[in-house]
Amino acid sequence: MSKKECVLVTGGSTGIGASICVEFLEQGMQVINLARRPLELENAEWQSRLHNVSVDLTDRDATRAVAEQVANDFHVTRFVHNAGVIKANLIEDVALDELDYVSNIHLAATIILTQAVLPAMKESAFGRIVLITSRAALGLQTRSVYSATKSGMMGMARTWALELGQYGITVNTVAPGPIAATEMFHDVIPEDSEKMKQLAASIPVQRTGFPGDVSRAVSFFADEKNSFVTGQTLFVCGGSSLGSLSL
Repeated sequence: MSKKECVLVTGGSTGIGASICVEFLEQGMQVINLARRPLELENAEWQSRLHNVSVDLTDRDATRAVAEQVANDFHVTRFVHNAGVIKANLIEDVALDELDYVSNIHLAATIILTQAVLPAMKESAFGRIVLITSRAALGLQTRSVYSATKSGMMGMARTWALELGQYGITVNTVAPGPIAATEMFHDVIPEDSEKMKQLAASIPVQRTGFPGDVSRAVSFFADEKNSFVTGQTLFVCGGSSLGSLSL
């Protein structure tokens, strides 16, 4: 197995994260899934290349310890930070401890894990970092904390692209719009509800997205051949980033 075929994915147990893990497993890669829960797979061959590591990414010390463990045990040259959480509140009700909590996942964990895998990427003169941000970074009601930290990820990616390009490392972000068949989405909008139908009708392509729409975009950025695209954000949103969106 090539050293360039080991990928670290956060939040890979369900929804978009699980689809990202499967996308890389289908390509024959070793996949390390950092999440609170393991990714359960029936495919025995995939299971042999999937390494579930339990961690609470809101805990900086735990994240740092796991990052060191992964860096010691694997030669990671692809990193996809997918784990995320929403704390929905109107601005009058936003609490700063919510900002701290979400920042630990979206920003602090991103930095800790990137720092851990950079030595292997630099040694290989090859690396792919893909951060999963959100269409909500452009603004969405009740998403002060979420949109602030997700847009922060875009800024970090652009900065790192400038710093790391000389080492053969690209850094890009994927910003999903409304993605159904995920826990985060259906916590807000019940499946098969009238609200879901109204949302789909408001999107230019007339449907909500699915995890595979996002994982295919991640696969593009992570491909070894795509070395001339860095510092970019790809909105996988059915066109919903072109105007207002109401959930």
